Amino acid sequence: MTGLLVRSPIAVDPPAPPARRGLRTYFADPGLLAGSALVAAVVLAAISAPVVAAVVGHGPNDQFPDETLDASGLPITGGNGFLFGADGSGRDVFVRTLYGARISLAIGIPATTIAMLVGVTVGLIGGYFGGRVDAALSELTNVALAFPFLVTALSVVTLNRGTAGTTLVDPIFVVIGIIALFSWTYFARLVRNSVIELKSKPFVLAAIGAGSTPVRVLLREILPNIAPTVIIYWAVQLPTNIVAEASLSYLGVGIKAPTPSWGTMIANAQDSALYQTQPLMLIAPAGALFVTVLGFNILSTRLRSRFDPSSAR
Repeated sequence: MTGLLVRSPIAVDPPAPPARRGLRTYFADPGLLAGSALVAAVVLAAISAPVVAAVVGHGPNDQFPDETLDASGLPITGGNGFLFGADGSGRDVFVRTLYGARISLAIGIPATTIAMLVGVTVGLIGGYFGGRVDAALSELTNVALAFPFLVTALSVVTLNRGTAGTTLVDPIFVVIGIIALFSWTYFARLVRNSVIELKSKPFVLAAIGAGSTPVRVLLREILPNIAPTVIIYWAVQLPTNIVAEASLSYLGVGIKAPTPSWGTMIANAQDSALYQTQPLMLIAPAGALFVTVLGFNILSTRLRSRFDPSSAR
């Protein structure tokens, strides 16, 4: 008589919580980690700039010619408490580079956010209502795209000049407005195309059939579905706008000296030609700009590939 074979129950581990699975997936993506690390370093540099300036005793516009200029008047590359040396005026290059991160983020983030809000509003209205409304808003978008960026920036800066070389509006707000003016169109086109695709979906038609108003349909049904794509595109557009701010400052139509913007620092190094004896005058702001753009590009690319279904197509 054969005995009965009794199988012991197989222990099955309970599924990991969604938060733990998300963290595990996050740490398994080297690109996402690298992009996050670079962005975190830039944000930390911007936040810690006043602390570093207080510790070393060097403000961004403080001049120390006795400690930083040699007998021939050329700036040092390093030493005497100046990690990256000084520029031709005896100002700490390291501290000014940290403050440049504050300027880039203080302009890039609000400009991109304003552009996103305007573009999302235009895209939602045009894509949902269609017809003449969509045609009018599409033409408005085309007109905005037709304006040349640099010429418009020069014109706005000229109009902002007051008497005796003063400015009517803070240049930071002017630069934010210029960048937002040329950025909202991309959000508008992205959102419009997404809304046209979504408004024929069954859940949207069901909401319309249930008597929901257009505002309710847009805010409760359509906007939550396109929000991830819009947020990811915000991260894509941000480094472009940071480069735009640096370009305007480099050309002299953005942030004015002595405010430490990366664009003005690069222009100062090239105009004075002191980067030949003090290369960190040019390397520090240019390298910081490169790291910032690289970090946001890597992060936004990895986020798009993971969370934006359209990127797979």
